[in-house]
Amino acid sequence: MTAATHIPPPRLVIFDMDDVLLRYDVEARRAAMGVLAGLSAADVERLVWDSGIESASDLGHLTPDAYLAAIAQALGVPFGRADWLRTRALAMTLDPAVLALVDEVRTHTPIALLTNNGHIMREHFDVLVPELRALFGPAMHVACEFGAKKPTPSVYKGIATLYGVAPREAVMIDDKPVNVAGAREAGLRAHCFTREGELAHFLRAHHMVA
Repeated sequence: MTAATHIPPPRLVIFDMDDVLLRYDVEARRAAMGVLAGLSAADVERLVWDSGIESASDLGHLTPDAYLAAIAQALGVPFGRADWLRTRALAMTLDPAVLALVDEVRTHTPIALLTNNGHIMREHFDVLVPELRALFGPAMHVACEFGAKKPTPSVYKGIATLYGVAPREAVMIDDKPVNVAGAREAGLRAHCFTREGELAHFLRAHHMVA
């Protein structure tokens, strides 16, 4: 009998999006953005990511329009919502095996999605990932809704509070060790995702799937 046998099943299971529910190819996204401006993926990384634009959006410091304007200024070419949607979408490939596990979990335990993305992602979940909307319904969140981004412990506490559970009653599934550590610091149980098989084992051990 494992130690997990003695732990009550959770009342909320929270899933990260990028590199958990879907494979996220950030280099493909940067390359596609670069094509618009005659720049390399490395140039885009420097101008948009290293400059702090992406982080500022993730933290909720930029409205969607301000975020797009900042990218346009950094790249030196127009960059609107259609450009953002196209370059974001081509970098996202859903993982059917993981989604099947999520579908099984939700049959008996409430689920939520929590991703480090800006308000522009929240506005366009339905366009980019309608399959996830079908699974999660309204329970799809960007971390900046809670005033920060992962791994800040208050983010995890905030989403637990939103769903009326104590942190110890929630589980976080994330691919980044630092985010898993932040969840545990906040009092949640957490699993560092690497592949579907290991996630299935974790979920079974904690009585979330058969």
